[in-house]
Amino acid sequence: MNALTKSFQLPDHQLTLLKPTSFDVNKGETVAIVGASGSGKTTLLSLLAGLDLPTTGEVYLKEHPLHQSDEEERTAIRAKHVGFIFQQFLLVNSLTALENVMLPAELANMEDASEKAKALLSQVSLGERFDHYPSQLSGGEQQRVAIARAFITQPEILFADEPTGNLDTNTGEHVTELLFELNKQHGTTLVLVTHDMKLAQRCERQLKMEAGQLVEVTGA
Repeated sequence: MNALTKSFQLPDHQLTLLKPTSFDVNKGETVAIVGASGSGKTTLLSLLAGLDLPTTGEVYLKEHPLHQSDEEERTAIRAKHVGFIFQQFLLVNSLTALENVMLPAELANMEDASEKAKALLSQVSLGERFDHYPSQLSGGEQQRVAIARAFITQPEILFADEPTGNLDTNTGEHVTELLFELNKQHGTTLVLVTHDMKLAQRCERQLKMEAGQLVEVTGA
């Protein structure tokens, strides 16, 4: 990404969410974006993932120019290359744990979606929860389902927005271990937003945001 910005024109002034920001994320790298609430970290993640368009600047995902792509093109790029984990889990309440994990694979017309989903759920210690609905699962179990769902299409890049933000400390640590274990197994590039410095330090690099500006880069 190069000189990326995001702003909105309000009636009496321009609101700047992201000031010119440039950096690269290498294949297989783990990167944490940290900062206080309102610092611009989620805005930056949304632009990196092609969920939103920048006001100015360039952002490339797997050499695809997201800043020049329409919504349909960005959706196709995400479907092919990207996985997501969100703080709110975002499971489909009417689907079982197994069906939630299978969903991205079925949309991608993958073969053996059911078997792959069962294997991933077993890896995250939910082998006996295939037929349970989200309402029958704890917060930690729902996030483990979300992690399994994120990995089923074997994405090259995984974006995670506060993946432990809704979990207690012990559950969050367990979910963190699962996330990094699966990430290592699959060789996925991981970019996550977090206010948890312990989680951030598990990543090879940490990017610190303040008031919409990248102020510090630490790590490899």
